[in-house]
Amino acid sequence: MNTDVPKNLSQDPSVNPIHDIVDGQTTDCCIVGGGPAGAVLALLLARQGISVILLEAHKDFDRDFRGDTIHPSVMEIMEELGLSDRLLGLPHTKMRQISIQTPQDTVTFADFSHLKTHYPYITMLPQVKFLEFITQEAQKYPSFHLVMGANVQELITENGEIQGVRYRGGGGWHEIRAIVIVTVGADGRHSRLRHLGEFESIETSPPMDVLWFRLPRQPEDSEGGIGRFGQGNIIAMLDRGDEWQVAYVIPKGGYQQLRAAGLEELKKSFVEVVPEFQQRIQNLHDWSQIAFLSVESSRVKRWYRPGLLLIGDAAHIMSPVGGVGINYAIQDAVVAANVLSKPLKKRQVQLSDLAKVQHQRELPTRIIQAFQTFIQKRVFAPVLTSNRTFVPPAFLRLPILRDLPARLIALGVFPVHVKT
Repeated sequence: MNTDVPKNLSQDPSVNPIHDIVDGQTTDCCIVGGGPAGAVLALLLARQGISVILLEAHKDFDRDFRGDTIHPSVMEIMEELGLSDRLLGLPHTKMRQISIQTPQDTVTFADFSHLKTHYPYITMLPQVKFLEFITQEAQKYPSFHLVMGANVQELITENGEIQGVRYRGGGGWHEIRAIVIVTVGADGRHSRLRHLGEFESIETSPPMDVLWFRLPRQPEDSEGGIGRFGQGNIIAMLDRGDEWQVAYVIPKGGYQQLRAAGLEELKKSFVEVVPEFQQRIQNLHDWSQIAFLSVESSRVKRWYRPGLLLIGDAAHIMSPVGGVGINYAIQDAVVAANVLSKPLKKRQVQLSDLAKVQHQRELPTRIIQAFQTFIQKRVFAPVLTSNRTFVPPAFLRLPILRDLPARLIALGVFPVHVKT
């Protein structure tokens, strides 16, 4: 491999670390981040007998307001692995279409029932259950090892190549070195490895502020999802069985103004858009029940350095439009496993192998991010930046475009299959 890495990485004193190392381990592949991309990649490699260590910074997978959507493309991947029936055996709901509702009209944005797939719907399954399911499956293979509470702090570099990581947890500092020099960063939108590797990012769509909270769901409520457009805000509600997961979307910087106005102002503006929830919104008693997310969509110019590959949100932060983040992250993981498995077995991974992963996944990423940007500018921005009643753009009503959003959201640009 060449030594095209940032200067500070090549000067890392890895041979004589400044920390007292409690222990050190070696593995064929070290994956940082136990989200959907990292967990699925670890499972795919372990199934082929490749030794893999998966490092997750938290001590469990249970965190609020993570993406709970499993799209048809992921279900097809699960089917190829023989896991789809068992996965659907877990408590879940199904979203068969996404609609935009205004005071005057309802327009179908994406109808998944027309898609040619065994799974013409989006499966709503808490991400914690999905990650537990995947990692429990991976633990059936002796070459898989999961370390929870592993907070990666440093990259290990020698001779210009990234050879592993150092993390804190379990009573001190630990080292993981990749025998064949492959470390995968799958540690999400706030990726530590992206920061340590000094990857350059490109912003792809305008930012937004999103407030997340939960409200009770009644048995007579509709299933799947609800989308409402108000004046200056957008509300999306996702069916999570006995409750609704609510996304309250406002212009960038709007959170500070809303917080200053008080919780009652938030409740009032919510009821204006969803009046039938006037009683249920009273379940919000404190700002601690509300999670704030500043949404910024971007991607790194190059997904790899010598010895290091980024996938999922670490490589491309998706807008919440269409909820495609998990979908594309898992497709990244499948392609990475397809490309790297053979070189990993031969212990001859080249920089060109890492580049091949980006080559196969960059175009689909660019296309979906362009689609998200188009929707944000043509549909979201007119709502968030004015007090006028939203009128759905004419293109949303064209029959010829009926299946395009559904296909991009549900299946991605190109089908991705697990190589056996």
